[in-house]
Amino acid sequence: MGRAHEVRAAAMAKTAAMKSKLYSRFGKELYIAAKSGVPDPDMNLALARKIKEAKSNQVPADVIKRAIDKAKGGGGEDYTECRYEGFGPGNSTVIVDCLTDNTNRAYTEVKTVFNKCKGAKLANAGAVSFNYEQCGLFYFPYEDEEGMLDAMMEAEVDVSDLSVEDGVMMVKTAFADFAKAQDAIEKLIPGVEFETCEVTMLPNEYVTLTDPEDVEAYNKLMSMLNDADDVNKVYTNVTLEA
Repeated sequence: MGRAHEVRAAAMAKTAAMKSKLYSRFGKELYIAAKSGVPDPDMNLALARKIKEAKSNQVPADVIKRAIDKAKGGGGEDYTECRYEGFGPGNSTVIVDCLTDNTNRAYTEVKTVFNKCKGAKLANAGAVSFNYEQCGLFYFPYEDEEGMLDAMMEAEVDVSDLSVEDGVMMVKTAFADFAKAQDAIEKLIPGVEFETCEVTMLPNEYVTLTDPEDVEAYNKLMSMLNDADDVNKVYTNVTLEA
């Protein structure tokens, strides 16, 4: 049902690139969810959802517990979400989401990365994101498309794309229906193991870099953003050739 290969390749590439930051990212997000209400998943729906998402991404139980215990202690950091958009080499575009306790530091950090990478430059808000779609994205082993669509309809989930490739199903949903979709999948497939389970930003069009200099510059940009402490997530319209 359209672009399944490109979507999966981009999602897997992003996941691999951000793997080293996964625990840190979920630690912050769990802390924020716990601090925004009662730090008990039985009484805090947002925290319960975030715990489920973390577990689906193989975040260890001790990381989850540590973030919640930190929120229980009171005080601590106050994190702010901020987004920066930019252009990379070879018609690539990049969206950088930060979760930081110092927005000035985050901006300086991201700006420095773009300045150090050939062909990259920051852009105004909206210059890139208008061509992306915020959505829920799932990849998991399953082949019954009709059964999955029935489950999604029963859960009143808005499904924008669903396909199967090599025994792996891809389901893309409306952003607002992410939690309902995850619940429906887990109900239909007890013990399901997700390859991808996340709210993400997907580009409407993808580009493939062919110039070796562009590829080198792009990889440097991604690596430096991944190493930046305040960077939480990075979205891009680049697919990497196998």
